[in-house]
Amino acid sequence: MRMRSPKYKDEVILNCPFLIDKEINFEKVKPLHVEIGMGKGNFIINMALNNPDINFIGVEKYSSVAAIAIKKALEYDLPNLKMIISDVVNLEEILKNKVDVIYLNFSDPWPKKKHAKRRLTSESFLKLYDSFFKDKNMIILKTDNDAMFSYSVNSLQNYGYTLEDICYDLHASNIPNVLTEYEEKFSKEGIKIKYLKASK
Repeated sequence: MRMRSPKYKDEVILNCPFLIDKEINFEKVKPLHVEIGMGKGNFIINMALNNPDINFIGVEKYSSVAAIAIKKALEYDLPNLKMIISDVVNLEEILKNKVDVIYLNFSDPWPKKKHAKRRLTSESFLKLYDSFFKDKNMIILKTDNDAMFSYSVNSLQNYGYTLEDICYDLHASNIPNVLTEYEEKFSKEGIKIKYLKASK
């Protein structure tokens, strides 16, 4: 069930100073990292706070969720953070040849076989990401879902990606990590978080 829109949604979105509409306009040119499906923004905000030498964009297609992330981000002065409210399939022109790293955190697993093409690691999406990347392709993924993880490993390898790192229990590893909202919830329930870093 989709969450209700917060009462402040329209006002926050209308007055957001870091919302991208048609073009990317960071103050300084830096490596660009993009989270597709940023949810309520914990991950992308903390990444921006912890990595001032990198520019970040959080993409969220649901405005009701994006408004929560925007409101959180407004508490900080983050010149290296922008947000986009859109389905990722509409962003080829905006992101073309600009992205260094894509984060896919707890993406919808679309468990039914007939919906496999909707998964963000399906071949059609990997083709789309090819147009986003500036040079080397780099995808970092986290999920609680075993089937989604297995599917993603196979899909990425079949598409020509090399797995630089893979972990079936992220929180028991020494891999640097910034929590998402879902991750915090799942880890409290004892669910192991799967992680991979893939390049092409």
